[in-house]
Amino acid sequence: MPVPTLEGVYRFLLTPRWLSLHVVVLLVIPAFVFLGQWQFGRFEERSANSERVTANIEAAPVPLDRIVAAGQRVGEDDRFRRVTVAGTYDPAHALLVRRRPQDGHNGYYVLTPLVTGDGTAVIVNRGWVRAGATADAAPEVPAPPTGQVNVTGRLRTSETEESSGIRNRSGLPAGQVLLINPGEIGKGLPYRLLGGYVELTEQQPKPAAAPEPVPAPDVGAGGGLNLAYGVQWWAFIGIAIGGWILLIRRELAERRAQEPSSASTAQDAPTSGN
Repeated sequence: MPVPTLEGVYRFLLTPRWLSLHVVVLLVIPAFVFLGQWQFGRFEERSANSERVTANIEAAPVPLDRIVAAGQRVGEDDRFRRVTVAGTYDPAHALLVRRRPQDGHNGYYVLTPLVTGDGTAVIVNRGWVRAGATADAAPEVPAPPTGQVNVTGRLRTSETEESSGIRNRSGLPAGQVLLINPGEIGKGLPYRLLGGYVELTEQQPKPAAAPEPVPAPDVGAGGGLNLAYGVQWWAFIGIAIGGWILLIRRELAERRAQEPSSASTAQDAPTSGN
């Protein structure tokens, strides 16, 4: 009876079916490594963003002109930074921002330029108002305070189609826009605008009526979900390798279980000449 060699025992691993399985395993392992690294990168990116936004929201407000001047763009690191600015509202150039739901209701953001002097101004998002009874009905918008006001709010970057996910289009009703883009809005104004806007949180003097405040941003878990996905993808690597080894062991056990019956069959077979 021939003694099985290691090469003979594992020769089945070189069959076409098993070679295909080896290729699949060798392909999915680097793919899972890449996907895990990508999720870990997103975790670090979102965690850094969460920490930066949280710090800006919790920091004491500073005068707007210490961070950015008219004509300049608001930097990403200054998003949601609390600022103060004084000026006079210009209701003649107020705008409504369409498609801004809040608390499950359709509505508009109310934009009003705040003229700060020296031919400069900043767009202030004064808050949210509910949409009218029909698509063509104008919403009720509380008038801004008259005279000098002191505004405190969150500094926001200019909106674009890429940053907001909102597709801009023409043909809107007069006085309405889809994006809060001071660069475009400022083209029709008699003063220079800041390259960003202020999301109002409070103002002095307080008006008798005002739009509803825009909620503070949901900072979230700082990419915790991405971390979980990254760990999951790398766990799949162990599952793939473990499954591959398990299939090999099972195939080997089945082949060894068949050996005694094969040997018995060979022994029971009649020899020539009997």
